[in-house]
Amino acid sequence: MTQMMKAAVFVEPGRIVLDDKPIPAVGPNDALIRVTTTTICGTDIHILKGEYPVEKGLTIGHEPVGVIEKLGANVLGYEEGQRVIAGAICPSGYSHACLDGLHSQDGGSCRHGIKALGGWRFGNTIDGAQAEFLLVPDAMANLALIPDGLSDEQVLMCPDIMSTGFAGAESGNIKIGDTVAVFAQGPIGLCATAGAKLRGATTIITVETVKARMEMSRRLGADFVIDYHKADPVAEIMRITQGRGVDVAIEALGLQSTFENGLRSLKPGGTLSSLGVYANDLTIPLDAFHAGLGDNKIITSLCPGGKERMRRLMNVVAAERIDLKPLITHRYALDRIEDAYELFANQRDGVLKVAISPF
Repeated sequence: MTQMMKAAVFVEPGRIVLDDKPIPAVGPNDALIRVTTTTICGTDIHILKGEYPVEKGLTIGHEPVGVIEKLGANVLGYEEGQRVIAGAICPSGYSHACLDGLHSQDGGSCRHGIKALGGWRFGNTIDGAQAEFLLVPDAMANLALIPDGLSDEQVLMCPDIMSTGFAGAESGNIKIGDTVAVFAQGPIGLCATAGAKLRGATTIITVETVKARMEMSRRLGADFVIDYHKADPVAEIMRITQGRGVDVAIEALGLQSTFENGLRSLKPGGTLSSLGVYANDLTIPLDAFHAGLGDNKIITSLCPGGKERMRRLMNVVAAERIDLKPLITHRYALDRIEDAYELFANQRDGVLKVAISPF
């Protein structure tokens, strides 16, 4: 008899529902993990709204914390019962992209013919983490053991938003003493703020309007927080920097307006590090781009994944250089996943991140 599990399934735009699905069979290079904690991401809301297309019937979610339930025959170096995480991006370890050093763009594309989707597989091209069990492909490249003493909630941000936010700071090549602006202080923007501080930025300016997020922004390293409902953020950034502009601007919302404001806030030679998931075509204003003569850089980042990235992020948590547990503002059981989506999609009740516990 086929064993079944509960899973959050995409039905159609506007509907992600809890349903029964078979527990996945484990291939030789795979691992089955029993999910103990997961969460909902802003990208999941893009899927819910139909702004990012996925197959009907797909299990959603890409931020797993769990326990190894079963290992494939070829998987070495792990034991059943060990606590693990896997990154939202799960590289194969041997595709062209991975061997070229672009681990985030490695979704095993040389085997599956996947193009332009990078290594984001969970809840995108294969079943994801908002379920009782998750099949992790290429397990030896992706399973990262959770250090003793760290709780699920302490490492819950590592698979995606911490890795993504930090990547915004890393790709922007923030240097010691830099001035940085971060546009939007949702979970990823907050992690970008924290990443900028860890990279050595000495003046961090963030742009937000939700009071709780503004307070969290200060807690994670912001020196100035601009309420964009009360002031023009570009004008304020220029005032704070005495007209110089910022070394690096990080765009963490995915809107034309924040992308454009990021460009306008840069110094000559500055870098715009884009983290947003954009639902529409972007345009680059001639003046903001200095007609292409400003020596500016625009760089994008996809959440780095793989076990080594996860190990490093958990080291940062274990060393108490960052505490992202306060970002978890709500907790739900998996059987209330539809309520959790309603809350998160509508950004009610001061929600930042929702912890989902299947068991």
